[in-house]
Amino acid sequence: MSYIGPHPLRYRAIFISDIHMGTRRAKTEALLEFLRVTESEQLYIVGDLVDNWALRKAWHWDQLHNDLIQKLLRKARKGTRLIYIPGNHDENFRDFVNLRFGRVAVLEEAVHVGANGKRYLVLHGDKFDGVVCFAPWLARLGDQAYEFSMTLNGAVNRVRRFFRLPYWSLSAYLKNRVKKAVEFISRFEEAVVREARQRRCEGVICGHIHTPDDRMIDGIHYLNDGDWVESCTALVEHFDGTFEILDWNTLAAPTESPTPAHAHPDHHRRLAPAG
Repeated sequence: MSYIGPHPLRYRAIFISDIHMGTRRAKTEALLEFLRVTESEQLYIVGDLVDNWALRKAWHWDQLHNDLIQKLLRKARKGTRLIYIPGNHDENFRDFVNLRFGRVAVLEEAVHVGANGKRYLVLHGDKFDGVVCFAPWLARLGDQAYEFSMTLNGAVNRVRRFFRLPYWSLSAYLKNRVKKAVEFISRFEEAVVREARQRRCEGVICGHIHTPDDRMIDGIHYLNDGDWVESCTALVEHFDGTFEILDWNTLAAPTESPTPAHAHPDHHRRLAPAG
């Protein structure tokens, strides 16, 4: 699957997270293609680039993983400011927080100043997840259950492709249907929004829960860039300060001829931060 529209697509900033390299479910090829057709002044990796939890159990690292790392470093060498914020699955890299490697900065969190001057707190979000903080064994058990749902999801979508049906996410369906999951996401969103307000920021950008979103919560602009395991989404900031969630599955759909969002604003949902 590759993007067939005109490229490169240029943005002021791009935010991606939850790639989970080191697992078979990581959509490294899709992300690599996305990075090939996009350019930005700033590129944020908002946690869980590498899944150390999975690598401890079974080693999986192919050439696409190497290509993806090389692509990220190449962008930094060519002038993109790369900010890497480790998450809970790649927490080992938090040992390098506040170090810089050329144009690559490793930070625990960051404040992104938008083109309109508004401040956005950027963090992975795992420290607002009570399960991760207070019951790590339960978080790992949940990770195993998620792995199983993704395996089942792959089987379901192979059948759907046979009947020429579009991609369908089982885990997203379960999260939307199971009351406890909905309550967890709601509490997570409230917590990160509260943190942004305490930091005197107008918005917050995070990952962790694999649920892309763009909306106002209690006067704070809440943005979640999703993941590159199932949703394959990225958050981008346009040069006018507006934000947009890009769905790569839609942009690269072989049956469509997408037009860059910055050329036709109505092609995607774009939400400007409330003033």
